[in-house]
Amino acid sequence: MAFERIDATNVPEVGGKGASLGELARIDGIRVPDGFCVTTHAFERIVAPSIDALLDRLSRVRPDDRAEIRTLSAEIRRAVEGVAVPEELAAEIGRELARLGEHAAYAVRSSATAEDLPTASFAGQQDSYLNVAGPPAILRHVRRCWASLFTERAVTYRARNGFDHRKVRMAVVVQRMVHPDAAGVLFTADPVTSNRKVATVEAAWGLGEALVAGRAAGDVYTVRDDQVVTTEVADKQRLVQAAPGGGTEDAPVEPGRRTRPVLTDAQVLRLVRLGRRAEAHFGRPQDVEWCLTGDDFHLVQSRPITTLFPVPETGDQDNHVFVSVGHQQMMTDAMKPLGLSFWQRTTPRRMHEAGGRLFVDVAPMLATAAGRANLIGTLGKYDPLVRDALQTVLDRGDLIRPLPDEAPAPAHQPPAAIETDPAIVTRLIEQNQASVAVLRREIQGLSGTALLDFVVADLAELKRVLFDPLSSQVIVAAMEATSWLNERLEEWLGEKNAADALTQSVPHNVTSEMGLALLEVADVVRPHADVVAYLHSVAEEGRQGAAFLDELAELPGGREARDAIRRFLDRYGMRCAGEIDLTRTRWSENPATLVPTILTNVRNFEPGAGERHFEQGRQEALRKEQELLTRLRALPHGERKAEETKRMIDRVRTFAGYREYPKYGMISRYFVYKQALLEEADRLVRSGVLRERTDIFFLRLSELREVVRTGVADAALVRERRAAFRSYETLTPPRVLTSEGEVLNGRYRLPGLPPGALPGLPVSAGTVEGRARVVTDMARADLEAGDILVTTYTDPSWTPLFVTAAALVTEVGGFMTHGAVIAREYGLPAVVGVGRATRLIRDGQRIRVHGTGGYVELLDGGDAA
Repeated sequence: MAFERIDATNVPEVGGKGASLGELARIDGIRVPDGFCVTTHAFERIVAPSIDALLDRLSRVRPDDRAEIRTLSAEIRRAVEGVAVPEELAAEIGRELARLGEHAAYAVRSSATAEDLPTASFAGQQDSYLNVAGPPAILRHVRRCWASLFTERAVTYRARNGFDHRKVRMAVVVQRMVHPDAAGVLFTADPVTSNRKVATVEAAWGLGEALVAGRAAGDVYTVRDDQVVTTEVADKQRLVQAAPGGGTEDAPVEPGRRTRPVLTDAQVLRLVRLGRRAEAHFGRPQDVEWCLTGDDFHLVQSRPITTLFPVPETGDQDNHVFVSVGHQQMMTDAMKPLGLSFWQRTTPRRMHEAGGRLFVDVAPMLATAAGRANLIGTLGKYDPLVRDALQTVLDRGDLIRPLPDEAPAPAHQPPAAIETDPAIVTRLIEQNQASVAVLRREIQGLSGTALLDFVVADLAELKRVLFDPLSSQVIVAAMEATSWLNERLEEWLGEKNAADALTQSVPHNVTSEMGLALLEVADVVRPHADVVAYLHSVAEEGRQGAAFLDELAELPGGREARDAIRRFLDRYGMRCAGEIDLTRTRWSENPATLVPTILTNVRNFEPGAGERHFEQGRQEALRKEQELLTRLRALPHGERKAEETKRMIDRVRTFAGYREYPKYGMISRYFVYKQALLEEADRLVRSGVLRERTDIFFLRLSELREVVRTGVADAALVRERRAAFRSYETLTPPRVLTSEGEVLNGRYRLPGLPPGALPGLPVSAGTVEGRARVVTDMARADLEAGDILVTTYTDPSWTPLFVTAAALVTEVGGFMTHGAVIAREYGLPAVVGVGRATRLIRDGQRIRVHGTGGYVELLDGGDAA
């Protein structure tokens, strides 16, 4: 199929690369070397039948079984390279070569149907060959391209990204070679900062193959607003050129050209303009390969840049600065559309969506002096990285245009401090529980649009409870008392982070109580050897669901163990990792998730550990309180200082535990909504409206209501959103993102940081040395007493692991986020916001956590125990 007959609709026949070239050739002003595609129909007819049995074997291989993938992929490649090309296909290829020039040299490139797509580029996963001449050689390289669909890296990439090996087909691009003076790559968005307004050009003499493969350095130019803003000229010692006998060869660069710029500024700007045309045509930033012959540019390939984090859509051309909601909520994973729509309806602030995550636009606040001071001060107090990123934007002065200062508002009179009365917390909790009980009662029996309307209406009740003024006042009072204690006691006594010890084992913390409650479950399980052995088998087999609970009851002591687990689930079963996404699987839906943690508790603790743990923390807090008050009384004006401090200690211990309850109430409501909506989804499946019940997770709440009302669902939309969600899962969300697409994650500025130490935010005082356990899935955690938990983020579902861990290190977090609050209550030294901690710290490595200073030291290479 010739390029001129190809467009984006032909991906199934010519693959992503072939379709891209067909589209590229249609753009006015862009020159693309002529060529054609050997379509996927040839692959299906010739190759697929010969490897059918091998693909069966491949489908059963785990993505992490590298040895088996290596062996099996090599066997498949040998089989493919040995297939015979039918005469009719060889003749058809011969006719195309005769049209374009039978004796010319060609590039023969793979083009898979899951390649160069908006959600997965597969760049470099299959093979390409340059300077191939003559029909026999081209046929041989077509087979080699087919075979490259099964390289080890291609097989692994597909397996990890959820692509079925049988559904991916290979076309082959045969494109007339350009023998260029120079070649390289153009990124229409900055590949480092992700800024969509900055283009980057890399250029080298000869063919661009070594540059694309990363084997050689070239000149680098950056362009913004049609101006070259930076030029870095490399010392280009070697180049790649066409070899006389076919293929390519390395050659030395003439001394006089080694440090000469490959392109003039005028050429760079002309090239970038071509790239912008391609970007506008494809509708997203592009990674373009180009060649320069004389003064003519040819574009030989264009693919989407899939590693860029999407920019939230605003519908205007104004400048925006987006702050990640997920980093504040300790949930940076991608969320499904239904979960996003629930969270957006739960919060009073307007949120923007991108890449399955939510962001708040803070540009209006940054534009005024008062707004800047308030925002930087508040965020900086709890997340220094966000503060640093925002300060970077402000210091540059090129994005936010300051507004004139308004007349000073009347002095704000803060509300009178609430009385330190435990009854306030008790009353708030009882009101929350009563509201959830009403929801459970009134939602019973509702279905159809009546159910959807009820849920929407009840979200208003959720917001009323969640943002109750007295509830907010209690939380603020605890936070202010914590800050007061830390500031005053450091000033008066030199005691840093004193509130950390004082907030251990505070009452009414539903999340820390949950961790101790699972210790009580372990107490019931521990005496029964058959029960322990059975639970080990459940964990080792990776069992899912709740069926194991009924089987458990048949063992000696199993009924008691089952009932203990169910009692735990009755209180906490609505929780799970990433719980702010309503679509996530809850513990009640999959109790097997808890089994590894129960077994950890059985192994590491003695009976009654939960009660002892809480009482020990309470006594340590009391001892610390008495010590501080005694030291204060010895100071000038000591009685007054001690009296003020005692009042603040009472306030923080009375109110600090309540901070976790509003979210617990919210998640309790979410689970009630979810159960009712899944029952409605089952009705839609039975009536043939939906294919499966989880299809509702890929619809927004308003869209789901419309499906329920009309009995019609857009299956293609659901499939598209499932695919998009898979791609979003691979992206790392930034803390701060501008409307230009620039990613800013901020940096710490810690003086005196030891060499090689990893900086972070100190959120719970103390220093601990131990073995790092890098855990990315709570269900697979295997901690021993004294281990240090290292993970991406922790939400309340991770609390049961805190009772075993000796310290905590996370990549995401702030002073008042979940992990910090519970670490302080449990007395665990903790450093959060440690960038790339799960990759820089190896599992089994000995590390030292400085919870007071805010950094982690790596002590050895690790034994990966």
